[in-house]
Amino acid sequence: MTLAPIVLFTYNRPIHTRATIEALRANIGAEDTVIHIYSDGPKTPSQSDSVRQVRSYLRSVDGFRSVAIIERERNMGLAASVIAGVTEILSLHPAAIVMEDDMITSRIFLSFMNVALQTYAGRSDIFSVTGYNYPLPIPRGYPDEAYLSYRSSSWGWGTWSDRWSKVDWKVSDFSEFMQDSAAQARLARGGADLLPMLRNQLAGKLDSWSIRFDYAHYKHDALCLHPTHSKLYNIGFDGSGVHCGVSAEYDVELDEEERSFNLRPDLQIDPVILEIFNKRFCQVATSDVPSQAKSFLKRALGRIGRMVRVIQ
Repeated sequence: MTLAPIVLFTYNRPIHTRATIEALRANIGAEDTVIHIYSDGPKTPSQSDSVRQVRSYLRSVDGFRSVAIIERERNMGLAASVIAGVTEILSLHPAAIVMEDDMITSRIFLSFMNVALQTYAGRSDIFSVTGYNYPLPIPRGYPDEAYLSYRSSSWGWGTWSDRWSKVDWKVSDFSEFMQDSAAQARLARGGADLLPMLRNQLAGKLDSWSIRFDYAHYKHDALCLHPTHSKLYNIGFDGSGVHCGVSAEYDVELDEEERSFNLRPDLQIDPVILEIFNKRFCQVATSDVPSQAKSFLKRALGRIGRMVRVIQ
């Protein structure tokens, strides 16, 4: 199996970046995987030092087949950086695994992602795969290790060059879309929050690549593959990120069981899981409690303390 390259986007969080990379380096197959790391430039002079700290650490990274570091002179912002970086790597490779600097993976994350990318490479109706699963109550007795939804994930995800090339980042048919209630209903199959986010994106109130990727899934009647048990979790909900607040709503237990994955090539939408999945995005989160800020990152990183000493 040819292993997909990792594309990692970093900014100004040295502790999060180190934890993310140390977890990836501990993955089965990391030593045979190429990693491309994009380091965004500082947005303001006050962030220059933290960006320098990140870059100093990045230059010491090893444990992969090869490490390429791309340092941006100016601040591109996450959306532009992801679009440009993923486009660049997918011009050279048929598929890629994409990470941001606050994702902690289990040792089997890369194994799962590579099997998924290989298994569904020929399925044009599957636009992306992810190693993350929300804390959802998967029905007892569900026979597969993965399920499909109409919503993509921006956390530890992968896609193929032929799907990525179909994304219209300008959403040039937005005016027509807003006149079509049936089209809006099809977009909402991925969650009731997608339409408001898309409106905000086109109104200049949001700068997100992921909502436009969601829109591409809708446009092509395409799906995203999720594991039934998460292979990663996000440590960015500690108030440190540009786009995340403070929350424990997305915290999950990692699937750590080392095994071979046998994903069913003809996997289809499961209506029961789809209903459970969509209910989550029709509810207003109530777990964003500011008092969790001080403890959340320490608790999350403590779970991988055996892999990296980043908390004194």
